[in-house]
Amino acid sequence: MESSQSSLIKRDVYNSRRKKRVSQSALGLVSTLSFPIIVSTADAMLKASSVTLIGYEKTGSGHCTAIVRGAIAEVKIAVDAGVRHAKEEGRFLSSVVLPRPFPNLEAIFPIGDHLFEEIQQNEKSRVSNLAIGLLETRGFPAMVGAADAMLKNADVQFTGYETIGDGLCTAIIRGNVPNVAMALQVGIAEVQRIKGGELIAVTVIPRPLEDLEKTLPHASCLIEEQPQPLMLPVEIKETEKELVELPDLAKLPIQIKEL
Repeated sequence: MESSQSSLIKRDVYNSRRKKRVSQSALGLVSTLSFPIIVSTADAMLKASSVTLIGYEKTGSGHCTAIVRGAIAEVKIAVDAGVRHAKEEGRFLSSVVLPRPFPNLEAIFPIGDHLFEEIQQNEKSRVSNLAIGLLETRGFPAMVGAADAMLKNADVQFTGYETIGDGLCTAIIRGNVPNVAMALQVGIAEVQRIKGGELIAVTVIPRPLEDLEKTLPHASCLIEEQPQPLMLPVEIKETEKELVELPDLAKLPIQIKEL
């Protein structure tokens, strides 16, 4: 009996906390045309207010949406900053702020309510000392050619790529700001040199927040492997030494002359 009452109390406490979280939270969505632009838009949103970047939705034909979550006032500030940035880049499509989203909405879309609990537990997002460079082309060969040229001419790492439909492909590089800027200049020239290559967008994000870093792909070959401990046998058995009798030199058939 006591156990069932305890369970009911815990459930009531959970439901009351959950309702409180829903009443104080909001979702913000900003949509652009171009992957580099949505990443730089997300960067502007994160740096304008205290929100968490949940991720991106790529719906084809180059349409990309950044989704943020946080307090209602903070989400409104973030969305306004994102819209301004996207309009300045000339790639803005649409935006919306959803205060107190209904639980069923969060359960269906990849913006689950459990993410909010993780957000509350996490510390303030850290800032990276490196920069992110994104170069978008129409056509996969142009993107691969640009990535190859960037790697050969600047000290950067090619950490992944994104495709968003309509032939749009984005190469993602990381390094310090001067090297990333140099690499992108080389990449632009290479795209223009490649037959049929079309440059769509280029952007540099200096000192990205950790939230933004987590949403971008990292090449598995660049992940540092953990050093493996040296495995030694537990028991080492030393072989027994065998005594060998040496022959008597005087009895050898060959005579040994002393010098």
